[in-house]
Amino acid sequence: MHRLVASWFGSGLLLRRLRGSDTGSGTVASAVTLVVALLLHPFGWGVQLAAALTVTALALWSAGPFAEGDPGWVVVDEAAGMLWATIGLGGWAAVVAFVAFRIADITKRFPGVSEAERLHGALGVTADDVVAGLYGLAAGWVFFILLA
Repeated sequence: MHRLVASWFGSGLLLRRLRGSDTGSGTVASAVTLVVALLLHPFGWGVQLAAALTVTALALWSAGPFAEGDPGWVVVDEAAGMLWATIGLGGWAAVVAFVAFRIADITKRFPGVSEAERLHGALGVTADDVVAGLYGLAAGWVFFILLA
């Protein structure tokens, strides 16, 4: 069960099966989760927040056995970060949040992201994505307020 959830129901294993490498699996899981976030949007920000909290808890639980080395197929943390990035957002604002989240998560150059990644175990695996998700959330809301 840990592996199923940690791979975000198999989305983290797709690229390995298709091309033999986990590289990019976090982006695949984030894109899958963007679809989920967009489907949740009509139900309101409270439902989106509940989903973000739930998936964050699942990430902390499921990534634990695999936390050493943070394997590329463990992508539930990206799902959690993506859900944080889209709270209250839909449409193009959610897409902007997705892009900002992926940039913050991949580069680790935004304040707090690399520091969060250095935390021990599943907390470190998950926390950097939650922090990156908050940067995505800010970017999405700025886009929404200024351009939507």
